[in-house]
Amino acid sequence: MILTVGNTKGGVGKTTLAVNIAIARSILRSSDVLLIDGDEQKTALTFTELRSSQLGTTGYTAVSLSGAALRTQVRQLAPKYTDIVIDVGGRDTGSLRAALTVTNTLIIPVQPRSFDIWAMDQMADLVREAREINPEMRAVMILNAADAQGHDNQDAAEALQDTEGIELLEISIGRRKAFPNAASAGKAILEQSPKDPKAVEELTALLQVIYSEKIEE
Repeated sequence: MILTVGNTKGGVGKTTLAVNIAIARSILRSSDVLLIDGDEQKTALTFTELRSSQLGTTGYTAVSLSGAALRTQVRQLAPKYTDIVIDVGGRDTGSLRAALTVTNTLIIPVQPRSFDIWAMDQMADLVREAREINPEMRAVMILNAADAQGHDNQDAAEALQDTEGIELLEISIGRRKAFPNAASAGKAILEQSPKDPKAVEELTALLQVIYSEKIEE
């Protein structure tokens, strides 16, 4: 599967999700995974370099691609990998648009904040345009860095529910220290010791929904 984690809004946690998904597929499914960093900030590549220096290995292949080259190279590389995970966005770029034309599934992380919700109109337009070329693309939203209490999560879900052409997942991922703590050590949350059971549960639920597979650790 070619999976894209993207949003025109920056700071929504897309790189965190992308690297955790790539590592999870490598660990849980022994998949041959390609992680593509299509973001101008190249945070996924920076994480990969840290991971390599800390652990001596990454468990996946990482490359940086942008613009039309992203689309061309993904098509050429797809037969060589079991899974491709693309981290792209932060704004409306040629790289994001290219990724949407070749991806099977798009995950759009959305934090329960007004600016994030307002940005979904632009994403809906991009998804609609991309489906003229890639009509079978599945597009989903997930509340990311969700609050532990209060009404913001529910209010955000209600506001996002009717976004045209994009499914809002019933699951969410909470704002948990496990994610930045793991990243600072070059690890995914599945590799932490001790693990944060709630963070693992939420990531596992997302993987099951996206890949339609039962996951056993």
